[in-house]
Amino acid sequence: MADILSLKESVVMYLDRSGGLQKLAGDCRLLHDSQQTAAVYRFRVLVNPSDLIEVDPGLGDYVLHDPLRATVLFQSVCFLAIKTLSLTEKIHTASQVNVSLTFTHLPPFPEYTLDLRSFHRVFGPMTPVSMEGAVIAITRVTKYTQGARFLCTDDDCPGSTGFHHIRVHAPGATESATVRNDFSCMICSSQLKEDVKFRVLGDKQLVELIHVKALDVLRGHQQSSFRYQSVTLFLRDDLCHSMTIGRLYRVVGIPSLVYQWPSITWSVEANSVQPWELQRCHKASPRCLELSDCMASSPWRFPAIVAHCFGSDLTPPGSYNTLKLCLLLSLVQTRTDANEAFHNLDLLAVTDDTLVLDRLMTYSLSLACRGVRHQAFGEMFACLSRDEHGAGTANIHAGSALLASGGICMLGDLGFYKKDKLDYIQSGLGVDVFILSVLESRSVSVFIPGKKYGEEADQQLFFPVQCSFWALTDSSQRSRRMDPAVLGTAEMGPVQARLAETFGLVIQCGDRVGEQGVFAQAVHTLQQGSRPHPSCWGFSSDDYKELVAHSRGLQAELSPEAKKLIHGYYMASRRARTQSQGVKISLASIKLLISLAEAHCKLCLRTKVLEEDAVIAVLLCENSVTLKHGASALVVPPDAVFPCDLGDVDGLRRRDAALDELHQNILRFVYTFAPGADAYITEE
Repeated sequence: MADILSLKESVVMYLDRSGGLQKLAGDCRLLHDSQQTAAVYRFRVLVNPSDLIEVDPGLGDYVLHDPLRATVLFQSVCFLAIKTLSLTEKIHTASQVNVSLTFTHLPPFPEYTLDLRSFHRVFGPMTPVSMEGAVIAITRVTKYTQGARFLCTDDDCPGSTGFHHIRVHAPGATESATVRNDFSCMICSSQLKEDVKFRVLGDKQLVELIHVKALDVLRGHQQSSFRYQSVTLFLRDDLCHSMTIGRLYRVVGIPSLVYQWPSITWSVEANSVQPWELQRCHKASPRCLELSDCMASSPWRFPAIVAHCFGSDLTPPGSYNTLKLCLLLSLVQTRTDANEAFHNLDLLAVTDDTLVLDRLMTYSLSLACRGVRHQAFGEMFACLSRDEHGAGTANIHAGSALLASGGICMLGDLGFYKKDKLDYIQSGLGVDVFILSVLESRSVSVFIPGKKYGEEADQQLFFPVQCSFWALTDSSQRSRRMDPAVLGTAEMGPVQARLAETFGLVIQCGDRVGEQGVFAQAVHTLQQGSRPHPSCWGFSSDDYKELVAHSRGLQAELSPEAKKLIHGYYMASRRARTQSQGVKISLASIKLLISLAEAHCKLCLRTKVLEEDAVIAVLLCENSVTLKHGASALVVPPDAVFPCDLGDVDGLRRRDAALDELHQNILRFVYTFAPGADAYITEE
């Protein structure tokens, strides 16, 4: 008894020091504004284990190793404070005080950490643990009983009035443990009946969390021997809607066993939820830094060499340079910034050699912070199933695009998609199929039929799509378009122009065609198989991974010169194409130009976007628009960014000279079709 009194004194001291008593008084004042009387009233107490241990080590140990009994201790102290300070008249017994202890964190020791890769075992009391993982499934929010008041059926019993019998939800308890019709009176053992007027309902949501390493198997590489299993989290009340499907979180929760005859389910009652990111060392390798210093005389040379040598194990150095550069730019630009705004860079490759490009994209996917290779027969966004934990509601499972949140979703060859599904994609019907509406709105809706999942009304939920899409199409498969081809446009194969328009960047890959390309690729493959050569300039896959990770973390800022060139090109291109082709250049082109310029700047390991970065962005964007709508007054070669071979230093000089000339052509184009541009762009 003395120990309990000592612990209660420590609780009072902690609540006083941490501001808990002041918060309790404020919560009670809010009860006066409500006219409704309830069976229980919920109070949230923030617990900092470090501060708690400083006040009383015994109390800290009690809270960390027996949180359910510790909750009862805090409940009695809060009730005593309410009565002593006369905070509210609505609470009559301690059972009406529903205290929720919320941990700010847990000590960084193994016994307080749950690794989701290990098999979940439960021994002894349920102690709080910390875990990290990705959300792969989530349910809609449903109701559960927070607390209920029961009255004795014997009118002569004191339990027939007042608040003597209060049932409150406990972690791991089912709905039947809180509300059912076979409870007995503690005073006279008569049957109890619920006073439904006083029932208190709360919100409940179920979430499936899995170890983040489990998502690596979706990249399309060789599978590991590890087997991953997800864990079910119960989010209640203010924690509902705190987790988004596809995102990473750190969760503090209390494991519990849910008894549902004839089975027992192991789950976790979430206590606190925080967004979480993998901690990686974002530093470029010394080899990349050395090369960057050597090429500092030109803002174009370093990324050109990086793209030239990229994927040299799969393709001969120098082939598909434009695509390689765009893949690297997409990897660098796909991120979420400090303001929680997501930046993406979608691309569609047009080629007659889909096998090699598919391998190149798959290799590039390994460099992404998160990458998912979508299978044509799989779910792109989400699918529904019935929840198996007693709620009976719809369980929403993430598809490839949602699982790739914050990274890359590789669609592969669009020719592999079933014809009916591809037609459905291109028609734009339905928001749960694919891309026309999704790439524009960056969100997808999931329709939940209420009748099927035990609800009175249908519901439509929206989820953000925060990933970049990579796809390729076989230009050798002729489309059924009857209109004559416009000068400069590319054959898109089974992909109609409407679908190609939704991709920000379209790249035509035709460095070597026909027998020449087949022979060059065959020679390179045989050389790599019999006597692998080191990557040119000595770049390894780890070097590229470190370079991409470091570049992605840089914060780029547009210089006034870059802004003026981008704005001038946009205005000139919009006017020129509207007059000659009737093509409307949307505002999305501005975002694409800025994204390309920023990505090129960061790939150069700089934080200031120069006018030269904007030139690369303009050339890539102009080539893409030309493939979709035809050439404009700004005539650029099909492979403007890599106009010559980069096999030696002289090739780099020739490329710089060609890009300087194209730069001047862009300026003349802007002066011609954007009157007034000469007022803010200085002619060189």
